[in-house]
Amino acid sequence: MKNKYLSLVIIFLITFIAPMIGSYATATFKEPWYSEIILPSFNPPSWVFAPVWSTLYLLMTIAIWKIWINSFNTRILKIYLVHLFFNSTWSIVFFGFHLIGLALVNLIIILIFIIIESILINFTNLKTNY
Repeated sequence: MKNKYLSLVIIFLITFIAPMIGSYATATFKEPWYSEIILPSFNPPSWVFAPVWSTLYLLMTIAIWKIWINSFNTRILKIYLVHLFFNSTWSIVFFGFHLIGLALVNLIIILIFIIIESILINFTNLKTNY
């Protein structure tokens, strides 16, 4: 894609589809089920999640965009998109279906994709992995 700012907008929109899906699943299916499960003492308050996840997704957008405009590496971009898919399905599995074990498997898959992305980014020796 020649216009780097157009690619930023497209990557931004694609990236933020994942939290929109997750937010919908959370808002629709969270209660009363979530209030009834026993949460650990270190569980953060609910108000923390929106700003933290918004910041995280914004930083993910900027990072993958910088990688894209510097290398046009479609392999990293494809892995990032699969990672986003699993990110968006976690809330559906956890809050929608109440499958804590499967949500844990989903989380492990997400972490594996994060590790793969990190290795590929470091392997390509890009300056965007800070």
